[in-house]
Amino acid sequence: QMQLQESGGGLVQAGGSLRLSCSASGRSFSTYAMAWFRQAPGKEREFVASIRWSGSNRVYADSVKGRFTISGNNAKNTMYLQMNSLKPEDTAVYYCAADSMVSRAVEGYYYWGQGTQVTVSS
Repeated sequence: QMQLQESGGGLVQAGGSLRLSCSASGRSFSTYAMAWFRQAPGKEREFVASIRWSGSNRVYADSVKGRFTISGNNAKNTMYLQMNSLKPEDTAVYYCAADSMVSRAVEGYYYWGQGTQVTVSS
């Protein structure tokens, strides 16, 4: 079993930055693919970014490309999402997820964190 815990959410003004963290326990990150998803009120959970734990093949949703950066630290078993130039439409609960294969689909991930709220004010 793998346990995932997100942190770093909060309230920020439009144009500001936040860095989310996802800490993993129970299993090493090194054998997994990791991803960030988000879910706004009344909307379906959507893909944000993914990364192979080797650090290769970073993939981003078009809506965040150029503003968000996904990365990881093997030694700390922690994944990050650096979010810059935040917009009100980025407001959502952000979730980290893990599985053996990289995917853009919610169904592609078995392990999930509880989520962290990001609110961007205009």
